[in-house]
Amino acid sequence: MTEARTSADGGMETSYGFRQVADGEKQGLVNDVFHKVAKRYDIMNDVMSAGMHRVWKDAMINALNPRKDAGYKTLDVAGGTGDIAFRIVEASGRKAHTTVLDINGSMLAVGAERAEKKKLSANLDFVEANAEALPFEANCFDAYTIAFGIRNVPRIDVALTEAYRVLKRGGRLLVLEFSEVEMPLLERFYEEWSFKAIPQFGKMITGEAEPYQYLVESIRKFPNQENFAAMIRNAGFSRVTYTNYTGGIAALHSGWKL
Repeated sequence: MTEARTSADGGMETSYGFRQVADGEKQGLVNDVFHKVAKRYDIMNDVMSAGMHRVWKDAMINALNPRKDAGYKTLDVAGGTGDIAFRIVEASGRKAHTTVLDINGSMLAVGAERAEKKKLSANLDFVEANAEALPFEANCFDAYTIAFGIRNVPRIDVALTEAYRVLKRGGRLLVLEFSEVEMPLLERFYEEWSFKAIPQFGKMITGEAEPYQYLVESIRKFPNQENFAAMIRNAGFSRVTYTNYTGGIAALHSGWKL
């Protein structure tokens, strides 16, 4: 595709996929997308990643290596359905406490129902709030995680600054996101799959192609690995690194509040 990725200087705040929208309009449009796909969100991730999102999420939790300690507290942002939060709690031996924050109530309802079924509710809180204005005091979480959600936040720089604020000294940021493919042959295949196949699969699964069209376009507009790493540094984080998964289809970004 010819659409350019946004830079470390921003641009996602008025980018609804490839369409430019008015300042302040994007959040409502994104909310509508996730209200539509909430009940089939896991299926959506399977379609968009050919099932690889499960492997990448497991790798994210391995990188986090949550402490087996009842005082260990994490915040999972844009994690309404609980996929990352459940993994954190299980990896901690069901000792850690995770707050799941999402701006979308439909996604949170799915997550709370799943938590009940998994008997994990005692280890979890579900909070409906905006990643750009977290309703928490400073220095209160050991880790902040967000998987495949940061590109849907209009003001990414503000969200990263908020992440830094609520983390304790020594706390860690981990961001898993679709990124820029580093292998030309894989990139061509992935673009064909993304723009031609995924919206059609989405229409078959949910009856609507438009949410999936937005999601694949938002991946293409998101800053590449180096530019996003620069944004994390600009928010104040130290020891910023990233690890590419599956040729750069996804990347795990890490930063520390030191």
